[in-house]
Amino acid sequence: MHTVHAVMAVKQIDRAKSRLGSVLSSSQRAQLVLAMFTDTVVAAMAVPQLVSLTVVTPDPLVAARARELGAHVMDEPPAGHDPLNTALAAGAQNVRDRHGPSRLLALQADLPALRPAELADVLAVTPRGGRCVVIDHTGTGTAALLIHDPAAPLAPRFGADSARAHRESGAVVLEGHWPGLRSDVDTPEDLDTVAALGVGELTTSTLREFGFAAHRSDPVRTVC
Repeated sequence: MHTVHAVMAVKQIDRAKSRLGSVLSSSQRAQLVLAMFTDTVVAAMAVPQLVSLTVVTPDPLVAARARELGAHVMDEPPAGHDPLNTALAAGAQNVRDRHGPSRLLALQADLPALRPAELADVLAVTPRGGRCVVIDHTGTGTAALLIHDPAAPLAPRFGADSARAHRESGAVVLEGHWPGLRSDVDTPEDLDTVAALGVGELTTSTLREFGFAAHRSDPVRTVC
């Protein structure tokens, strides 16, 4: 059983999820981003193998919610042309500065259908050594990046066609039936997908408030 320290990066929520603009207003998108982040964190932190979560964000609402949920928060560093990967790398370094050599998990923050059992299974099957990647439902993106070597760099390659970028950087693709973990939300079609899978409590209530049909996933339980 592998223990890890997780890192998430979340940008300003009022600028997030522009591709949902055809079905949600900017204020609704911000509310949904915060709801999905909350449910992702709740599910992830129910996994005993995950011993800490660090959230890198410039957004005060995300930072406040992360602290409420027991995460460590750090400000987004100067990013240049690649803010997401810069933030994740900085978060990974912050983890090791505080905890020493550590296995790392970079996790997307918009996985409202994530079940704790899925993430626990990923951690259980991750091979020793090297980097591993869980490809998202599109086949081109990355849901999660893991590094088992407690001293090696995380070297995130999130962004357009990140699945290919992570493979080409040497990451091993993990195979498994993890539909909630693989279902990040960027488009209206993605919303339909996660609503059908079942989402966390806050995302369920938020989607219903916006007029979307959604059912709640099984209550989150700590995975033994």
